Amino acid sequence: MNQARKADFPVHNVRHFLEPGPVVLVSSAYGAEKDVMTLGWHTVLEFSPSLIGCMISAGNHSHALIKKSRECVINLPTSDLLDTVVAIGNCSGEETDKFEQFSLATEPAIKVAAPLLTACHACFECRIYDDSLVNKLNFFVFEVVKAHVAPSPRHPETVHYCGDGEFMLSGKHLSRRSQFRPDML
Repeated sequence: MNQARKADFPVHNVRHFLEPGPVVLVSSAYGAEKDVMTLGWHTVLEFSPSLIGCMISAGNHSHALIKKSRECVINLPTSDLLDTVVAIGNCSGEETDKFEQFSLATEPAIKVAAPLLTACHACFECRIYDDSLVNKLNFFVFEVVKAHVAPSPRHPETVHYCGDGEFMLSGKHLSRRSQFRPDML
């Protein structure tokens, strides 16, 4: 294996290499209010129960709605929604009804009050599982309590944020399933 030559790099920019996964749209509701936000800082924490950690800034309108309602929907958009994803991330739900502004079609969730975004490939209904890091780090741990996924395509083209307003699209999928022990899949 070749060794790549490396140079010093600013530590505050390492996120450009480590952003965790696809950009998602998080919908929330509390009372008569509802909102949707763009989110790129999330990570899978556990498989069963299905736990997902999300960093949602306290300055974001959705933060308060989620903190009060203790639930949300994590919606997975595909690349055809990239401009909408960016636009949603560039305005505040305190000033704008993003559902109306961006013509976002919704349908009711089954287990939470926040709406599902029908244009998204997948929608994961979530409830707060652990809020011990919310006040200190704005880090929510959610349990997925209901999942809705379109059967096709099997590997949707998702959007991944690289920082500085640049994105990359998910690439081709490669299988190494035969090389895994069954208990490691």
